[in-house]
Amino acid sequence: MTSTVAALAPADRLDTLPPGLPELTLGYEAAAWAHRWLVQPNGPRAGKPFRLTDRQFRFICWWYAVDERGRWLFHHGVRRLAKGSGKSPAAAVLALIEFCAPVRLVDFDAKALGGCRGRVVDLPLVQIAATAESQTANTMRMVRAFASKRSRVVAEYELDPGKTKYYKLPEGTLEVITSSGVAAEGAEASFIVADETEHWKPANGGPFLASTLADNLAKSGSRMLETSNAWVPGQESVAEATWDAWVAQEEGRVRAQTRMLYDAVIAPPDLDMADRPALFAAIEQLYIDCLGWIDPHAIVNRIHDPRSNPSDSRRKYLNRPTAADDAWLAPWLWEACSAPDVDVAEGDEVVLFFDGSKSQDSTALVGCRMSDGHLFLIGAWERPPGPTGSGWQVSVDEVDAVVDWAFERYEVVACYADVREWESFVHTAWPDRYAEQLLVWAQKTGKSTAAIAWDMRAHVLDFTRAAETLHTEVVERQVTHDGSAVLSRHVTNCRQRHSRWGISVGKESPGSPKKIDAAVCAIGARMVRRHVLASPEWAERGKRSRGGRVVGWG
Repeated sequence: MTSTVAALAPADRLDTLPPGLPELTLGYEAAAWAHRWLVQPNGPRAGKPFRLTDRQFRFICWWYAVDERGRWLFHHGVRRLAKGSGKSPAAAVLALIEFCAPVRLVDFDAKALGGCRGRVVDLPLVQIAATAESQTANTMRMVRAFASKRSRVVAEYELDPGKTKYYKLPEGTLEVITSSGVAAEGAEASFIVADETEHWKPANGGPFLASTLADNLAKSGSRMLETSNAWVPGQESVAEATWDAWVAQEEGRVRAQTRMLYDAVIAPPDLDMADRPALFAAIEQLYIDCLGWIDPHAIVNRIHDPRSNPSDSRRKYLNRPTAADDAWLAPWLWEACSAPDVDVAEGDEVVLFFDGSKSQDSTALVGCRMSDGHLFLIGAWERPPGPTGSGWQVSVDEVDAVVDWAFERYEVVACYADVREWESFVHTAWPDRYAEQLLVWAQKTGKSTAAIAWDMRAHVLDFTRAAETLHTEVVERQVTHDGSAVLSRHVTNCRQRHSRWGISVGKESPGSPKKIDAAVCAIGARMVRRHVLASPEWAERGKRSRGGRVVGWG
């Protein structure tokens, strides 16, 4: 069961890096090594000792954080930052750190910064990987710039530099790989940079290569760092799949004991790109770590250039994935209606909508408060992602208990529930318990009346109109919701479905793991509220209990 006042959804966070610094980390050793041996090869500080930016330092400290047993806190890392933020130079520095620096734990030392002492990696095999050589060019170019033939680091560590490969005695290698997943299989890499994973797509073998590299790393417990810009949704890129996995992790939907470190700074969802002062302030915040080499005025001018595509600008410079072509709602429109601080109190008058499945789709229960139309997720049950979800079935007893809890906590004036797969509850068990307290029934006319059963298959027109209405309300900021991570994810998973009645919602494909059931419930809950507001029962109740005042539309 979810809280009625949800924390900010992971997918809605504007900064995903953990705050502060970890207690135990080899990050200080990594930073000290980079500051001692590397020289800035370009930009305003060219020729001076290399210095990590504040955010780069924080990321490295978290990346090399360990627990009390000496195990990595994070098994996979991502740096998704706006275009020009220095992802490639930072990835090159990390590749050299893994190649030469003391970043494997020897022992804990309370006197050392970060509480740890490290050693160099034995027989390091550092790989900079992509599906095409052009994707690795920027990172490898920076490796060669930091570790040129005449550099101190090459002399000190007796490196043998080449265009796409470096050697280090004994048997250490830093190399570019752009081969297929089959050719990459079996290599015992100690660290991998997966470059520009927004371009790793099924058409170029990207997901297969990523899976192969992850399998290689799993044998030794080594790790991978992805770099990416925001992706174009719907192209099945590795970057999008990784984001979905991180969201699942933050929502508590994965069973793995290790975690993913995700570093992204993202512009607010309601930013008006036409408002130059607001855009400039947002760009300064997005690039605050990069102002030594980035000119915010130049980026704002590029965004406002009439030749620029607004969707490309949002993706590249505001670090927001653009909406899929057939998306029902752009994610930032839904986020802009988030009101997580709104509390739905015990005893408030609400309506409920339930959509259930036993195993394939998810099951959800969403409420809508009568006084203001605020939407809130009460419960959601869905199969865990990946192999752990095999054979999963929803706990019928748990769902039933949450429905019972909702009726006890709130004054439920109407409750509609789709019939399929939950017939015994929708037709019998729940009406037997709750029908007498409902002000408005789901089906009050026709051949068969029903207190709760509302078969969506028989109400396609009504639901389509409800979907179109909620879409308009979100676009015009006429509705609020609790910011629930599950509800937000399901809404942004919705795709447009056109019919003779209008535009409704559907999954991106029938077998897609991206569920939408909570979104269906949100659409339904707002519809049920309108039914109640328009009912003679509500008007009569208003006259009796409110001295003639009837609650209006909201």
